[in-house]
Amino acid sequence: MRRYLGATVAAAILLAAAVDGVQAREPEEGVKVGNPSYLRKLVPAETLENAALQQYTALKNQAKGKNALAPESHPQNIRLRKIARELLPHAHKWNPRAKDWKWEVVLIQSENINAFCMPGGKIAFFTGIIEKLKLTDDEVAMVMGHEIAHALREHARERAAKTTLTNVGGRIIGTLIFGGGVGEAIGAAGGNLLTLQFSRSDELESDLIGMELAARAGYDPASGVTLWTKMSAASKGAPPQWLSTHPAGDTRIKIIQDNLKDVTGLYEKAKAAKASGTPMPTAFPGAEQRLPVIKEPKK
Repeated sequence: MRRYLGATVAAAILLAAAVDGVQAREPEEGVKVGNPSYLRKLVPAETLENAALQQYTALKNQAKGKNALAPESHPQNIRLRKIARELLPHAHKWNPRAKDWKWEVVLIQSENINAFCMPGGKIAFFTGIIEKLKLTDDEVAMVMGHEIAHALREHARERAAKTTLTNVGGRIIGTLIFGGGVGEAIGAAGGNLLTLQFSRSDELESDLIGMELAARAGYDPASGVTLWTKMSAASKGAPPQWLSTHPAGDTRIKIIQDNLKDVTGLYEKAKAAKASGTPMPTAFPGAEQRLPVIKEPKK
């Protein structure tokens, strides 16, 4: 049985690779992180994004019911939306589908040190991470860029595929490939997308991509060092929720420092453009820099 299951899993992986096709070569400018996992193709992106939308909506409704959903006029809400609008035009370098996502940004009034971006571009910040850590705009951009990177690289989709293969095996592989109860399979594999934990490699990849997103928008990528210094200090005693799912430490800071050379030039160009009021540099040669579609809440 184990041999049969192993062969079935291997066949599914090969099929996913075939569906994915030949990966486009990365643009030379910016960070180097390799191609996203082809395994994610085993899970339909639209299905996972719909599940994320349902959970995100439920979170907003729950926060609203507790008077914890910050109003649009909240200064931090305005600040977050401004930063998002500056980061998001550069997102499609990492995922062309992101141009059509209905991005959304909400602020939840809670002391939790937490932030996330769910599949499909659903972003949430908790006031605790902004106020307790006294985040600068550069540091907010680094946190937001990191979380956006998880969505762009479809880490949740990859995690759902891996969990499905590991826990359910050949029966669900057939379901995912040939149709059927896809939603049920993903529900079992993905679980609660709000509390999903990613791998160490996913986290470090998101650090680097987030750093590039921030740099291209004119935010100092070196602020990642001060951000993680603050996070490490906040972790003394009871670790905050965000830090518990985001490994920190000297190694992480060193990786950021070692890769600053790949984005410093991008940052300087963007910073100069913002200062002079000229158009921002595009994400890569030939790219169409679109304004992000950020869903506005109902009045």
